[in-house]
Amino acid sequence: MNIKVLYFARIKESVNYSTEDIALPIDVDTVVALKEFLVKRGEVWADLFSGKQVVRVAINYELVDDIMALNEGDEVAFFPPVTGG
Repeated sequence: MNIKVLYFARIKESVNYSTEDIALPIDVDTVVALKEFLVKRGEVWADLFSGKQVVRVAINYELVDDIMALNEGDEVAFFPPVTGG
């Protein structure tokens, strides 16, 4: 399955790029599985996606939780929680 992943704010700064196309293994079919897949890339990725930090996710511009299924061609965005005042 092929997806596009977008990184925003501190996540983008940590990984040093804002977007990438990823061909996922067949067993990576949910957001939580995608996070586990990214954690295997190394320490920076583990710090971001292992649950130590709060990371929000949207699929195709809709906020979702970690159990949401991924589909071919999805656009997945990762970003820190947004606060305002």
